[in-house]
Amino acid sequence: MAPESEDFKLSGPLHLTARSAIDWKKEDYTRSVVASLVQGVYVVERYRQKDGEGSQALASPWWESFNFQMLEQLVDDDDSSIFGAIYKFEPPASHSNLSTDGCPCYVIAFRGTLLKLKSGKRDLELDLDIIRNGLHLTSRFEIAMQAVRNKVASVGSSNVWLAGHSLGSAIALLAGKTMAKEGIFLETFLFNPPYPSVPIEKIPHKKVKYVIRGVGYASRAGLALAMKIKSGDPLKKESGDPLKAWAPYLFVNQYDHICSEYIGYFNCKKKMEKLGLGGVERLTTQLSLKGVLMGNESEPMHRIPSANLSVNLTRSEQAHGINRWWRPDLLLSETLHY
Repeated sequence: MAPESEDFKLSGPLHLTARSAIDWKKEDYTRSVVASLVQGVYVVERYRQKDGEGSQALASPWWESFNFQMLEQLVDDDDSSIFGAIYKFEPPASHSNLSTDGCPCYVIAFRGTLLKLKSGKRDLELDLDIIRNGLHLTSRFEIAMQAVRNKVASVGSSNVWLAGHSLGSAIALLAGKTMAKEGIFLETFLFNPPYPSVPIEKIPHKKVKYVIRGVGYASRAGLALAMKIKSGDPLKKESGDPLKAWAPYLFVNQYDHICSEYIGYFNCKKKMEKLGLGGVERLTTQLSLKGVLMGNESEPMHRIPSANLSVNLTRSEQAHGINRWWRPDLLLSETLHY
């Protein structure tokens, strides 16, 4: 694979910074710019670790190129690393005659795992929390959730977007789910969101995949039903699930084992609905088997009933990289699941 051009390394998709390219109604533009804002958080933290606070201004092309300002940095209490940022859209006066319909007022973006000396240990611990279904219990998520609540309270939910990559997409997903359960639906962009499971999607035989998933569904449904009966709690009904009305944008790569299982999850969900087994599928989303085994009976963080799923079909050695999502040559398959 050819190395990334310096243009992409410095400030993302320069082909979108031209005045004629600004169009928030185009999905390619929106995806590329939001991915660049997430990359801006990565770059700011890298500069912090390398040269200190003073050199972070060198990262500004990642957001200023698209008329954003970084208002606030979100810092982890545990290792002092910057894991997120709040951006504000501020078009210059020279662009006042251009349409900004569909653009966000604020974007709260979260980076993923950064394997550097001053952030790697904490990030890997949080990755394990995702596997254990315990990310919602961490201080980093609490900081992120408070930032989201504060911004929504001050400017309104229609003016706030969420975005994240990898570990950061897990934080954004969980924050979005939390708000959706309260009837507040935020536009949410999730790049390579982790789906903690054996990569069944990598199995080449469809029938084998369906059998394995079927056994998994049956096991989780049986366990969920048994625990609900034991506790006396009523099972959730589909009509009462507020998450049905919230459809985040999921960007996954079929060659990335960290997120590719979302493809099989939604395909299997659709197939079970056609077979009249939708109730079984919905029952499995109420409990995490791994969480139960580890003493955590909360619902699986990564499972959602609805999504705008975009699958990157382009083969790449860096299938998990955020830099895949602002390229102009993507081959995407897009499906709305609800």
